[in-house]
Amino acid sequence: MLMKSSAQSLTEQLAARFAQRIRDRLLAPGARLPSVRQCAQQQRVSPSTVVGAYDQLLAQGLVEARRNRGFFVRDSVQTPAEYALAQRLSPRQAAGQAAVAPLRLDANPPPRAPLNATALIRGMFHGISDKPQPGMGVLPQEWLQTSFLSSAVRRFCNAKDLNAFSLQYGEPAGDAGLRRALSQKLKTVAVQVAPEQIITTLGATHALDIVSRTLLRAGDYVMVEEPGWAVEFARLDALGMRILPVPRRADGPDLAVMERYAQEHAPKLFVSVSVLHNPTGFCLTPASAHRILQLANQYHFYVVEDDTYSHFASDHAPRLCALDGLQRTVYVGGFAKILAPNWRVGYLAAPPQLVERLLDTKLLSTLTTPALLEKALAWCVETGQLRRHAERIRQRLDIARSRSVAQALSHGYAFAAEPVGIFGWLDTGVDTDALSQRMLDEGYLLAPGALFHARRTPSRLMRINFATTQEPLFWRTLQRLCAEQ
Repeated sequence: MLMKSSAQSLTEQLAARFAQRIRDRLLAPGARLPSVRQCAQQQRVSPSTVVGAYDQLLAQGLVEARRNRGFFVRDSVQTPAEYALAQRLSPRQAAGQAAVAPLRLDANPPPRAPLNATALIRGMFHGISDKPQPGMGVLPQEWLQTSFLSSAVRRFCNAKDLNAFSLQYGEPAGDAGLRRALSQKLKTVAVQVAPEQIITTLGATHALDIVSRTLLRAGDYVMVEEPGWAVEFARLDALGMRILPVPRRADGPDLAVMERYAQEHAPKLFVSVSVLHNPTGFCLTPASAHRILQLANQYHFYVVEDDTYSHFASDHAPRLCALDGLQRTVYVGGFAKILAPNWRVGYLAAPPQLVERLLDTKLLSTLTTPALLEKALAWCVETGQLRRHAERIRQRLDIARSRSVAQALSHGYAFAAEPVGIFGWLDTGVDTDALSQRMLDEGYLLAPGALFHARRTPSRLMRINFATTQEPLFWRTLQRLCAEQ
């Protein structure tokens, strides 16, 4: 909240707030700032205060003015000196006159930008406030605290064991003990895979990256589910891939769209979160899974099954890799959601003919992965500690989900998908891009619907974390700001 008693003026405070959000990518390049009148009403300040703040942002090269359209975040953040050079102004002129002569007046601006793909992650790191954060992608720290994690690490920290594996590079494919433990663990979800087909990685995202860099080349077409996770869209885009969004329905991806893409574009890959899909929570049906595998064989593309949320789901939920026997499928898993986000231990399981190629890609990116945490994780799996911990988390999540859903319904909201797993797909009735900026003022980081689209699509939906949306204060704040939009 802006403070009149602060050493900074209201204008300086407001400019600093927007500047920080721009630098943290919480306001993405191309995003439109509220109009002067809107901002004045939202922040409870005079229009002249907002004009002064926007003038400062212009002088800093953080925003640009577009005639009859308003103020937009620049495509690249500039220093005042860089801004002055771009506008052929002196630094003094840039600081004092930039707002008088609007820059880069553009009659045809690009589509508006949603929250940046990495902004949500940056928000987690920066700590928006001490309030529970509805947009978080992980469980609260207090949920994940255990005694067995430290015990697991201590087991391998004696001088003899530590020297044995720390003073040389580890096994290229990962710790053999962990790969054996993972082979046994995957049998519980009917995925039959030998330890030799498993490669450990620095988290599930690293596993997805290894698969992409191995099987794809710049310009290749890749099918992804929409809505889906923005980091995956951004990662594939950065690699030069052409993204084909496939609508995700309750039973699975739109198969007709998939087949049309396969016929017209010959995609090399389809990336799917088949169980407890992010953000909807949908689970693939056996019929859809069977048809996806038929298409993969018919049109010669691979399927990457991201089973990140497997610890929250039933072991009996259909997995593509179980039905396919790892022929045209690659399985990806990790432990950040259920155990230790900062351990960064993930893995992939692949068809035998792909293992060496995938391993080469891992070696080119990271050489090996740290053995200490892999050995500790293997002990957690083998002793049943992980399984018992996951059972406790699921029970706690069931209670939290019931409370969160009850709060949502009592405040007049509805869900666009059945509430299951860790996330809910909530219909707010308003544009959640604009709503997310208002909620930041209140100390809440949202995950607006536009974040989950491969293309910039306004949405009134948003993803909530059931573990962090149980407090009535959040729902009252959300309801108030929705009513004001």
